[in-house]
Amino acid sequence: MTRILRCISPIDGSVFAEREALSPDAARATATRARAAQAGWAARPLSERVDLVMAGVEALGAMNDEIVPELAHMMGRPVRYGGEFGGVRERASHMAAIAREGLADLQVGEDATFKRYIKRVPHGVVFVVAPWNYPYMTAINTVAPALVAGNTVMLKHATQTLLVGERMARAFHSAGVPEDVFQNVFLDHDTTATLIGERAFDFVNFTGSVGGGRAMERAAAGTFTAMGLELGGKDPGYVMEDADLDAAVATLIDAAVYNSGQCCCGIERIYVHESLYDVFVEKSVETVRALRLGNPLEEATTIGPMANVRFAEEVRAQIDEALKMGATAHIATMPADDGAAYLTPQILTDVTHDMRVMRDESFGPVVGIMPVKDDDEAVRLMNNSEFGLTASLWTADLERAERVGDRVETGTVFLNRADYLDPGLCWTGCKNTGRGGSLSVIGYHNLTRPKSYHLKKVTR
Repeated sequence: MTRILRCISPIDGSVFAEREALSPDAARATATRARAAQAGWAARPLSERVDLVMAGVEALGAMNDEIVPELAHMMGRPVRYGGEFGGVRERASHMAAIAREGLADLQVGEDATFKRYIKRVPHGVVFVVAPWNYPYMTAINTVAPALVAGNTVMLKHATQTLLVGERMARAFHSAGVPEDVFQNVFLDHDTTATLIGERAFDFVNFTGSVGGGRAMERAAAGTFTAMGLELGGKDPGYVMEDADLDAAVATLIDAAVYNSGQCCCGIERIYVHESLYDVFVEKSVETVRALRLGNPLEEATTIGPMANVRFAEEVRAQIDEALKMGATAHIATMPADDGAAYLTPQILTDVTHDMRVMRDESFGPVVGIMPVKDDDEAVRLMNNSEFGLTASLWTADLERAERVGDRVETGTVFLNRADYLDPGLCWTGCKNTGRGGSLSVIGYHNLTRPKSYHLKKVTR
């Protein structure tokens, strides 16, 4: 039976795009072509691969005027924010710049008798399953360095952003990357699981839900396929008594509601020293009340709909449950809130960790704020989570931040900023946030495997 994948626009609930999913046999043929093309691609000089990948990135940037409204239609981000190309270029450029370092041989030693070194060699076929919330930036995190490292890539995007992979493939092919080296595929879940189980891929990178990550691991069970998984998050902010209050409010609240709260490292809970708590809440409420919820195609809109009605339903459920348990909501329902995808951003106080809104991933424009008396209480609450992606600390004391950061169970610690991905650092998490890491030199290490050379010289 033919399976049709449909992108339902959150703007009005209409079908924005649809594509036919590949049959299992057609998907296998695609993977076979990728495997056949890999050795030739890896044999090209590193500089050539880098140049082709960066040309593909620039070709993608040339499409930005079309991409921005397309993203608004597919997942609801307001056009006023201009899309993702700045981040795409920054990440790809950094990975290109450090490619020689990241892929360099590790020299162990050479003398008259032996030459010993460790090479980084490509896995082979890399399968990238990208999410809808930042579909270009999350994809480029793996696509660019995987290609640079000599892998071939198959890219599958979320149905909510169905057209992104097509655009990326078109851009890279127009720049000279061979079609079998980088392929966009439309797959349903069953065919995806089948291919993984048949070991069609040598490395799988998945960004998505914890449930999706578990499904990937189940599909790969017994195949020993390497995986990189970025899954859920419940990222905390901690505002200490000496923090720059205005900067903390502006940054943390933006990190909580930008992109309708649909950010991998968005702030979902905030702990504020009790001496600053009341004024922090007051300023945060003022900030959120100034937002304009509406159609993302309108320049005046500062917060658009959530990408799908079912995502908004989960956020509403968490808010409603918290209110029944004693939480206080500070933002009145906005005129554009339709009870469906258009959701009023919300600030909650009088919250506790007994409430799902402070434990489960919300992935929407809601944040709970709690007072704390000291670092020990803040660390205990920040670590009281099944997730561990990032934490945002706010203080003028760098050494104190480092001490607190050492105790926080996350993949990244921010000081006086939040919700940002620095491509020079490894993007990674712990606990149910997943495993592995992308970007930085470590990203190259994860997209290759070590191969040791122990060469005994013939001497006379």
